[in-house]
Amino acid sequence: MNQHTNPQSIAQQADHLEEEMMHELERVVSKSTLHYLADGEVKMDTSAGLWAKHPGAVFNMGPDPRLPPMPAKPTLIDYFKCRFAQHAHLLQSATHALKAGHDEKIILACLLHDIGVVSFIRCDHGYWGAQMIEPYVDEEVSWAVRTHQALRFFPDEAAGYKYPEMYIKLFGDDYKPEPYIVAEYERARNHKWYMTSRLICVNDIYSFDPNMKVNLDDFVDIVGRNFRQPEEGLGLDSSPSAHMWRTMMWPNRFL
Repeated sequence: MNQHTNPQSIAQQADHLEEEMMHELERVVSKSTLHYLADGEVKMDTSAGLWAKHPGAVFNMGPDPRLPPMPAKPTLIDYFKCRFAQHAHLLQSATHALKAGHDEKIILACLLHDIGVVSFIRCDHGYWGAQMIEPYVDEEVSWAVRTHQALRFFPDEAAGYKYPEMYIKLFGDDYKPEPYIVAEYERARNHKWYMTSRLICVNDIYSFDPNMKVNLDDFVDIVGRNFRQPEEGLGLDSSPSAHMWRTMMWPNRFL
């Protein structure tokens, strides 16, 4: 049969390449159920299924050799460099806040507001991001990151925030936020830290500027003064969210 008669789809090609890479590894790398859900499948990798593919396999219970190695005691900056899929948007938003003369608490909130998206998952990214950073930042910062998810759907022109045109393009002009988002907005509107969260929206960059020059090094000192880096390493401490950082560090541990 002509090999070009039924060309593989991009997804099939990617699966084939991954399969070849897994054979080259010393340990078999499994995928989480969430990985499959994101692909529209309700399934999970089981030891029996993987043993059938890889007889006598040893399953990965540590770092994935395909990912950049993390240091023994990783810092937030190490996660920016080695695990965040893209951080230019975060740096642009934080730079915008820095140039506007906001205090470091606002700048840090802008720098971290979308870490749920770049490191974990898009859905409810404000909540995920806030939970990740809560043990390590001022309560006002984590609250602002959580509630910006709701505030961004509601304009406040007196504060300098209009509904983003990008959202109309992304979601349609008839999109209405879910009731829990509306309720979160209504609670936040009268909160003492409302403007902290609102300033995340004001300084958010809703259309990426590829020509804007940003540098993570510009924020190392601000992070150092405002992010409580655990001595053991971020993810290796005993905080309530340390497991989330470990999941990013070792995303393909079998258990």
